Amino acid sequence: MLTIALPKGRIAEETLAIFAEIFGGEFQFESRKLILDIGEFRFLNVRNQDVPTYVEHGAADIGVVGLDVITEKELDIIQLLDMRLGRCKVAIGIKNEDELDWSKPHIKVATKMVNITRDYFSKKAVGVEVIKLYGSIELAPLVGLADAIVDIVETGSTMRENGLKVAEDIMDSSAQLIANKNSYYAKKEEILSLYEKIKSVVERSE
Repeated sequence: MLTIALPKGRIAEETLAIFAEIFGGEFQFESRKLILDIGEFRFLNVRNQDVPTYVEHGAADIGVVGLDVITEKELDIIQLLDMRLGRCKVAIGIKNEDELDWSKPHIKVATKMVNITRDYFSKKAVGVEVIKLYGSIELAPLVGLADAIVDIVETGSTMRENGLKVAEDIMDSSAQLIANKNSYYAKKEEILSLYEKIKSVVERSE
């Protein structure tokens, strides 16, 4: 049996739709169920941030998670495939009336993506104070907690609605199929067979 960790929400639904296309039948979590067993597959419905942790520690053989999460967590997993789902950007946001001044010696940034933020600002050779928040990140510049934010941007509407604008893009992100290293070698045939099937659906839908 292959255990597959999926992030809750839209990406889980889109991934299950791919499985439904490959294997036929209903692939769908019942209302509050966290485990779905169908044939040779067990699906786990977990928080986006937790998917790579389940995979890295071997509780799941493979998983689907955003590139931003993989980059942030710097985990020891195998990236198999860009599934081209949940496309978004990681971007720096500032107040509409502000400009991002890279000549400043020090910038305060609120984010939940601490590593991505530190890495980006260090490449720019700018000192950064990172303030870790878990939600409502757009509020931070509005109340003077931070000069800027680093957050996921899909359409930019959340920033616009809160009087912010995108000052600079840091990276593109989309859902990736990842594998646990031990599982990849122990169950290589099953994983690669599934990988090929998923890949053909992804390429067809482009």
